[in-house]
Amino acid sequence: MKKTSGRRIRAAFASGAAVALALLGAAPAHAAGGSPTTPTELFNAYEACSTDASAPVYVAGRDGLIVEGISADSDTTVTQLTEQFQLWPVSDPTQIVTGSDSYASAGYEASVNLSPLTDGQTYAWQARSVDASGVASAWSAPCYVADDDTAPSSAPTVTSANYPQGQPDQGGAPVQFTFGPNGVSDVAGYAYTWNETFPVPAYATIGDHGIPNFHSPYSDSSFAVQAAGLGGSATVDLLPPQGGGYHTLWVISLDRAFNESAVTSYSYWTKPDAPTVTKLSDPAQYDTPAVFRLNADPKIQAASPAVSFTVSYFTSQGQTTTTVKASADGSAEVKVPLDGSDGSDFLVSSTSADGWVSAQQWWTTGYVDTSPTVSSDVYAENGTSGSMATPGTFTFAPKVKGVVSYTYAFNWGTGTTVKADGQGDAQISWTPPQSGWYDLEVYGTTKDGTQLAPYDYYFTVN
Repeated sequence: MKKTSGRRIRAAFASGAAVALALLGAAPAHAAGGSPTTPTELFNAYEACSTDASAPVYVAGRDGLIVEGISADSDTTVTQLTEQFQLWPVSDPTQIVTGSDSYASAGYEASVNLSPLTDGQTYAWQARSVDASGVASAWSAPCYVADDDTAPSSAPTVTSANYPQGQPDQGGAPVQFTFGPNGVSDVAGYAYTWNETFPVPAYATIGDHGIPNFHSPYSDSSFAVQAAGLGGSATVDLLPPQGGGYHTLWVISLDRAFNESAVTSYSYWTKPDAPTVTKLSDPAQYDTPAVFRLNADPKIQAASPAVSFTVSYFTSQGQTTTTVKASADGSAEVKVPLDGSDGSDFLVSSTSADGWVSAQQWWTTGYVDTSPTVSSDVYAENGTSGSMATPGTFTFAPKVKGVVSYTYAFNWGTGTTVKADGQGDAQISWTPPQSGWYDLEVYGTTKDGTQLAPYDYYFTVN
C-alpha cells in the first residue's frame, strides 16, 4: 500500500485550559520612539490557532510543534525583531518550553519548533515580539493544542447499499458507500482512493507575508469526507474511474490530528457496459474516413442517459482523442480516419449524465499491408541472378492510394527518395558494386506525409 507525502504537512490539533498571564512573566518597559507589538496571525502546525480552551487544535506532535506569528513594531523603520514563544502543559503551567526566532522580519511569519510534546497532553502557547534593546510586547492570548500521536486502532468498516461485494451487478449509477468507525471513538473522517495511493490528508500552501493557507482533506469530496460527528459514520456516492469491470476502493479513517488507521478494501464488479460500434461506410481499410455508429449500452442508458462518447484513435500520426455528443437515444455517429501504416484502431467509451464512464470498446481494421510491391527486370526476389556491374531496373508500386514518393536503401545504407508518377509508381536503375547478397528496403510516403510500412526485397547477385 502506498501513501504520498509530497507537500504534505500533517495537521495538528490540541486542547488546553486557560493559564494566568502572571505565571508567564511581565514584559519589559517599552523603549521611546517605538515599541514592539504583540504578534498576530498565529498558527500551529500551519493551522490557525484556537484561543478557545474548550476547542483546541489537535496535532500529531511526535516531531514537535511548529508555531508561528507575525511580529511588528510601532516604529515602521524597525525591520528586524526577535519573536519569542513559550509552551506549557495546561495541567502544569510551570513546565514551560521556550523557543525564539532572533531574525524575525517585521510583518512576516516567524516560526520555531517546540518540543517535546506528550501524547494525550493538552498545551497552551504564546508569542511576543522583542526589539534590539530588549523591549518586549505583551504576550499574545494563549493558543490551545492537544497532542494526539495515536492512530485509530481499527480499520474502518465499508459497505455499499447498491453494489454488494462478491456479486455481479449492473453499472451506471454512482456507488453508495457507507464508512463506519469500527468502534473507534475519535474517528473524525475518512479518506479513500481507487488506486491504492492515498491523497495528501492535509497540507498548507504559503501565501503573502509567509501566512500559511491550510487545506483540509475534507475540502475535496473525491478523496475524503468528514464523519457525522466524532466517532461517527459517513456516506458518499462515488464514481469508479471506469465502469464495467472489477473495482476496489481502499479506505482509511482519520482522527482529529489526521492520524491514519489501517486500510480496509472493498471490491465489487459490474457487468460489461461498453458501447457498441457499427461501421456504416464502405469496407475500405486504408486512407478513407470511415463512418461509425456508436450506441451506449442499453442498461447504462436506462440507468442514466449517455451524454457523450470519448473516442481515442491510433494511426501512424499518433493518438487523437475526441469527444462526440450523444443524441437523446444514446447514439452518435463519428468519422474516423483509417490511415494507419499497419492498420487503424480506436477505443470508445460512453459518459452518462450522472458522470458514469463505461468500459471501452475496441474496434480495429486488423493488419493492413501498406508496404509497396517491388519488382526487377534483372534481379529476381529471393533468387540469384544478374552480375556485378550489370544494371537492373527496380519498380515500386503502391498497394494503397495517395503515395507520392518512395524512399529506398540498399543494405541499410543512406536512404534515397524518388517521386512517384500519377499512378503512384516509380522506377530506379541500380548497378551492383559487387557480387553477393542484398537487401533493398523501400517504403512509400503519402501526400499528407504519412510514412507507410516498409518492404524488404532480398536478392543475390552472381
